[in-house]
Amino acid sequence: MFELASKRKLWYLISLVVILPGLISLIFNGLKLGIDFTGGSLWEVTFDQPATSDRIMAGLEAGGGDSALIQQTGPAEDNTWLIRIQEVTEGSSQKDQIEAAWSDEFGGYTEQEFATVGGAVSTGIRNRAILAVALASLGILAYIAYAFRNTQNPLLYGSAALVAMLHDVLLVLGVFSILGWLFGVEIDALFVTALLTVIGFSVHDTIVVFDRIRENLAHHSDPTFEGVVNYSLAQTLVRSLNTSLTVVFTLLALYLFGGASTQTFVLALLIGVVSGTYSSIFNASQLLVSWENGEIQRLFGRGKPATPATAKR
Repeated sequence: MFELASKRKLWYLISLVVILPGLISLIFNGLKLGIDFTGGSLWEVTFDQPATSDRIMAGLEAGGGDSALIQQTGPAEDNTWLIRIQEVTEGSSQKDQIEAAWSDEFGGYTEQEFATVGGAVSTGIRNRAILAVALASLGILAYIAYAFRNTQNPLLYGSAALVAMLHDVLLVLGVFSILGWLFGVEIDALFVTALLTVIGFSVHDTIVVFDRIRENLAHHSDPTFEGVVNYSLAQTLVRSLNTSLTVVFTLLALYLFGGASTQTFVLALLIGVVSGTYSSIFNASQLLVSWENGEIQRLFGRGKPATPATAKR
């Protein structure tokens, strides 16, 4: 039998080591927000002649622009640039002046993408994104507490699943904070969709493990709660890994061979799926054991002896 629960402190330490760098980056650097959350215009342009950021900026200044974030994307020979500027309306005289200046400077260009989001709209998107994640968290806690209402402590199951879910969310946010700081990777509204999908996947995997624990408690599979959790994890481990690997291989194919516009979305899902599988097995179920053995209570000065599995029907 796998003795996973006995090594729970090691699993907690691994989670802490993985999350801590991203958490520090979130505190000091935050996330690099795209125009969906900040407002402005995003312009992806391929110039006919080699370009530099100074020459591109000169064209923007001809249209009244005074600041912009300009970076080259893809291979240098493609001569494709991503330009983020203050809000420019499609078909406006300002956009026409910038296009005319670029045509004169580079002999022509191809507009790959142009998107504009107003300040009021971006604020609304940001607020709704935060609300969506908060409501999803509360809904998950309430649902799992209801689903495991026949256990002695249903809120414990909901809280453990919520902690595991927050583990996955923090890991994804932390990784993208680091990527934004080092490589200028921005998050957009699609990133929030990926985050909510990660939450759903994480909780789904956790519920499968919890449900097996509940069944084995009813059948008295082991005299101790820790033994029941070990036995339950041994039964669900292969199933969880097989499910996750199937998803991971699919996401890897999408990330490597899919379009650039979906790479951020797919990368967030990829990190979240791997993290969700880990947290369901090595965090959520281990938290149940830590609580039953009184380890969490002792952190707050309230010791509790280990509970035999037979008391949990």
